[in-house]
Amino acid sequence: MKGIVLAGGLGTRLRPLTSVTNKHLLPVYDKPMIYYPIQTLVNAGITDIMIVTGGSSAGDFLKLLKNGRDFGLKHLNYTYQEGEGGIADALSLAEHFAAGSPVCVVLGDNIIENNICRAVRAYRHQGGGAKILLKQVSDPQRFGVPELEGRRVVRIEEKPRQPKSEYAVIGVYMYGSDVFEIVKTLRPSARGELEITDVNNAYIERDEMTWDELDGWWTDAGTFESLLHASTLVARTGANKMDAVADSAARTAEATVGK
Repeated sequence: MKGIVLAGGLGTRLRPLTSVTNKHLLPVYDKPMIYYPIQTLVNAGITDIMIVTGGSSAGDFLKLLKNGRDFGLKHLNYTYQEGEGGIADALSLAEHFAAGSPVCVVLGDNIIENNICRAVRAYRHQGGGAKILLKQVSDPQRFGVPELEGRRVVRIEEKPRQPKSEYAVIGVYMYGSDVFEIVKTLRPSARGELEITDVNNAYIERDEMTWDELDGWWTDAGTFESLLHASTLVARTGANKMDAVADSAARTAEATVGK
């Protein structure tokens, strides 16, 4: 499985901070935001990773991350998204990188407390289709919201006025290599973007979607409020504690890779 971190966009909700840099280079407590999704993948034993970025600060990712030495990696891949084509459009740029392998996609502003090792193992056994991660939240109308019937996802609705559940679809997705063919069939939404929710609904229509609930806390960091909240959560958890969890998770993931 290959990992893809989507770190493009203009970050308009965080201006004026993002007038001079990419949102994903902003600090979340004591680390740049982009560190967290990369570590999420590494913790799960996924070390073949591509960063999809864009805008005028794209070169700063290379200066910061280099080849991923801070994460124990020997190499990082990069690609550039021109314009604002949406999350699914950004994902499409990784087709050559994926080279027929399944992918785990993490949005660059997603910060989680623990790890996704269990979900990644479950997806490996699933052998295809898609898997999403859900988290119960107090304000689901801000996110993609699943309608559930037991363990089955019936539909995902983006930012609904009347949510059909208390769960949010967090920005961690696992797809088979056929995801790139699905993206090619999409039409732009009303805001002119290719939506990841449409990708997920395509898998649901095929009855090829599963879900797991994330353990521990989760937040995005795309607004001033959520950026502050993310920093506060990380500070309260403690950086050393997070590193210890990461080291333990990495060892567990490495032991399961290939099984």
